[in-house]
Amino acid sequence: MRAEALQVQAPDTDSAAAYQPLPGIPDEMLDATGRIRPVWRDFIRRFSSMNPEEVIQRFARGDEYLRDAGVFFRQYGHAESPERDWPLSHVPLLIDESEWNALAAGMIQRADLLESIVADLYGPADLVAGGHLPAAIVAGSAEWLRPLVGVRPRGGHYLHFLSFEIGRGPDGRWWVLGDRTQAPSGAGFALENRVASTRVFSDLFAEANVHRLAGFFRAFRDTLDGLGGRDGGHPAILTPGPLTDTYYEHAYIARYLGMMLLEGEDLVVERGRVMVRTIAGPRPVSVLWRRLDASWVDPLELDDSSTLGTPGLVEAVRRGSVALVNALGSGILETRALLAFLPRLCEVVRGEALAIPNIATWWCGDPAARTHVLANAGSMTIGAALSTRPSIDTDDDIRSAGWMRSAPEASIEDRLATDGHLLVGQEAVTLSTMPVYAGGRLEPRPVTLRAFLARTASGWQVMPGGYARIGRSDDPSALAMQRGGSVADVWVVSDQPVLSDTLLPPRTAPYVRPEPGALPSRAADNLYWLGRYVERAEGIMRLLRAWHLRLAEAISRDTPLLTELRDHLASFGILPEQRIPDAIQRTLRSAIASAGRVRDRFSVDGWMALNDLAKTARRMSSTVTEGEDEARAMGVLLRKITGFSGLVHENMYRSDGWRFLTIGRSLERASAIASVLARFADEDSPAGGFGLAVEVADSSMSHRRRYAVSTTRETVIDLLALDTMNPRAILYQLTELREQIGLLPGATGQGIGTPLSRAVLQLHAGLAVKTPEELTSEDILGCRTDLGQVSDLLSEAYLR
Repeated sequence: MRAEALQVQAPDTDSAAAYQPLPGIPDEMLDATGRIRPVWRDFIRRFSSMNPEEVIQRFARGDEYLRDAGVFFRQYGHAESPERDWPLSHVPLLIDESEWNALAAGMIQRADLLESIVADLYGPADLVAGGHLPAAIVAGSAEWLRPLVGVRPRGGHYLHFLSFEIGRGPDGRWWVLGDRTQAPSGAGFALENRVASTRVFSDLFAEANVHRLAGFFRAFRDTLDGLGGRDGGHPAILTPGPLTDTYYEHAYIARYLGMMLLEGEDLVVERGRVMVRTIAGPRPVSVLWRRLDASWVDPLELDDSSTLGTPGLVEAVRRGSVALVNALGSGILETRALLAFLPRLCEVVRGEALAIPNIATWWCGDPAARTHVLANAGSMTIGAALSTRPSIDTDDDIRSAGWMRSAPEASIEDRLATDGHLLVGQEAVTLSTMPVYAGGRLEPRPVTLRAFLARTASGWQVMPGGYARIGRSDDPSALAMQRGGSVADVWVVSDQPVLSDTLLPPRTAPYVRPEPGALPSRAADNLYWLGRYVERAEGIMRLLRAWHLRLAEAISRDTPLLTELRDHLASFGILPEQRIPDAIQRTLRSAIASAGRVRDRFSVDGWMALNDLAKTARRMSSTVTEGEDEARAMGVLLRKITGFSGLVHENMYRSDGWRFLTIGRSLERASAIASVLARFADEDSPAGGFGLAVEVADSSMSHRRRYAVSTTRETVIDLLALDTMNPRAILYQLTELREQIGLLPGATGQGIGTPLSRAVLQLHAGLAVKTPEELTSEDILGCRTDLGQVSDLLSEAYLR
């Protein structure tokens, strides 16, 4: 794949002949005269010199990074695994710095215009009163939030973070396809695209003077810190949770900027102030970067069916105790019909024309516009006026729309006459194309650019890049990832060296190590149960391996030991005859669900390892056979799960989050060992029970080295219940519980232990004074019951 695959020779002169385009050259590579844009010339020359093997190797580096980083998007309609690989198109979109600066100036003008409009709509409403904007569009929109009328946001601004969907026509002119003001997504994905593209083209990127993205995020983070003032702690990101299609981005941005990732249930409003439920008690927060739609934020004053919000949050906004980014109600600016009025509104509000025009839009509630749309319906798209999604992202079918009064079989003329106020006409989109590598060659595909703006102390700042959305075909509606579209990095290229910016602020004072942030109770709860679920899954695997090994050697499956082991498994709802029993897969799914709720606190390697474990278990469930084969399968799963446990526990920072993970693991292990000892280390247990208990506890080697006698009840109880040096022993885990619980916030008050710490101390002491002869099966079962009470006390003290 050399120059012929690109269908253009690498330029070496400035003559028009040298840049005469051949059919199939992407528009983005050409200027108005048909020449290759200067910004693309070196890239084309370098890419044309690569052979197919090198291209594949380069692209594989980027794909490997995205897989290792766990980048995904959620594609609905895939029941088994809705998380899909990130669809990176490896060739970036290149834009010259001078062109970008002009584009950025136009976007800043638009951002200021939108700020003025939303401030008027929720303030004096002069634009509606003066006839510049129809009241029907505002009042009819679901994004018009009446409880917020007259409420001035903390800090004075409604808009802080925006994105614009912009496109370029084949003639080279840019226009805006849609405004994203509600909870703009994609900035985190733009970062990941950048990292991946620099892996693919590391040499080209280093030499191309591409503007960095870190400075944009640092400026916005500093602005959020300043918006909170002195009384609100650190800013946080408010997410709807792991089921949203952009949750990965929320977790990634939270990690990248060092911000808490919160859900509505993490918050409570007390006396008009928003507080975060943490393990140390409620803590104030005064800035929330909102990543969920406004109507879901408060079920008391907005959508009463919402389970994602926090009751009373609107009242906190009304009192000025919390700033939301963006302000509640700002989604009204996304209304498609508003595009029809923005050119005139810009002249009214700012006294100037829009620097970047909209896609031409006509609101059919206006008789003149309706007549124009009817006359030109064949060259337009007609869709919902009150939709908040750009037309390129929707398949509006006005024939079956339930919100229309006209009959499904009505003509366009009748629909416009009956439902004109609910419809807009927009000129059909013809997008420019950018190069995409497909089938061993570069091919042109339609593209739009999602650009991002952040309000900073010095005004609006435009991210020097963004990400390109690319269609899988010539159909503009195929741009969305849900429909098979892909994305690419955007390089803003300068002809001068650029700063290598980072998130780090300039060093003006000695370094001070920051204190660990507060741990939300929900995060603690999920880490605690993650520890329990992973340990539980490991215990089930060890029991099943023991079952299948003995089954392979037994003459009958009804031997006393196998019968006892089957009954033990059945008491936990485990059917050993089932291939990779549902109990394992169910427990692993629960572990993944818990880990998914704390993606901002969970390592990428840990997340990938846990998912790989679950996939392996699912795959084995259709291939293994009973006996030795399934015993080997359990051995594979055990190696994977112990590798995961070692990865997490050895690499995780020893914060309160690690502490709850460890507490969950210790409590589950102690409980599981107690249940095994009570049944298989009892005086009346069947022959082979003592050895089985030692094997299931993964302590066979320790037993052989420690005791010079055969396995007896006393040696088993000593090793697995009372040995403080054996990490599989109950007393060892109780010691761990006592130490970790003692380090939790508020574990002691005025020198007096809490009910939780006293319960653990009492349980530890009661077991520590026992001898193997004195410790009965009833005592062990009582210990297991007491561990359940410890779990309840822990939940009562920290997890609610």
